[in-house]
Amino acid sequence: MIVFRDTGEVPADFGPSVVAIGKFDGVHAGHRAVIARLNERAAETGARAVAVTFDRNPLAVLRPDRCPENVVSVDRKIELLGELGLDATLLLTFDHELASRSAEDFVAEILVRALKVSTVLVGEDFRFGHGGAGTPELLRALGPDNGFTVEVVDDVYLPEYSRRVSSTWIRELLIQGDVTAAARVLGRYPDVRGEVVHGLKRGRELGFPTANLSTITDAFVPADGVYAGWLVDHDTGLRHPSAISVGTNPTFDDVLVRQVEAHVIGRIGLDLDGLDLYGHDVTVEFVERLRGMVAFEGMEKLAEQMGDDVTDAARVLGVAS
Repeated sequence: MIVFRDTGEVPADFGPSVVAIGKFDGVHAGHRAVIARLNERAAETGARAVAVTFDRNPLAVLRPDRCPENVVSVDRKIELLGELGLDATLLLTFDHELASRSAEDFVAEILVRALKVSTVLVGEDFRFGHGGAGTPELLRALGPDNGFTVEVVDDVYLPEYSRRVSSTWIRELLIQGDVTAAARVLGRYPDVRGEVVHGLKRGRELGFPTANLSTITDAFVPADGVYAGWLVDHDTGLRHPSAISVGTNPTFDDVLVRQVEAHVIGRIGLDLDGLDLYGHDVTVEFVERLRGMVAFEGMEKLAEQMGDDVTDAARVLGVAS
């Protein structure tokens, strides 16, 4: 997938294209349905499949007091979009200049001139342009004179839920620590990515060495607690079953910021004594919450509970510990 970070990067001979516009935060099941329809439409017409999105939530500029935390980082969003068969993504810098553009100018300069759009796909509640004046109805009105049609994509509902799939719902689930339901809404395991850094090495002292991730600042970390999940090592390509801790370690009360740390569960053929993850680029995937974060009376009881956590995580993941 090609990533354009400005309309000036789009080649003059690019297009025609079928375009979906949105924040795509989380690239959840609803977004995936839009992209699937986009790819179908592009294949039917021989056009390029393109997503148009933004480098931040528009509310970060328009109403920072109301802007929610990102579900995923911008880099992760681009990575996820790249897995969906798109030809290109146009990542627009959402600043005051873009916010002040009229809806008509947005259509003329970005969709028509740069992308040579033939079909635009949007959700029913999509708004764009200065003051949110751009609506699906306005797009339909502008389409005939500019050579494009408009398709409004229905909201997505999962079979077992009566609620519309949305990034807001995912945030609520992650705040509750319900990563299992969040995975259903996302269409994948919720995850965070970072570099493995040196910690206090307390887990090693207890017999459960952990890979500590660098501080996560631009992706939504689930509620404090212990989880079963996977550690994906991008440096080696290996995927390790893990017991994952999120929080500030209340037993010792000396960790000032929330941490994500993963203990790799030993398997046959895996030499944990020789496993050195420091400096590695890793993703931690959350599969199921095992328990909340609590303080224990001393290291012995904590170590006992950590042993139980590893056993429970292994059971959830279907591996032998």
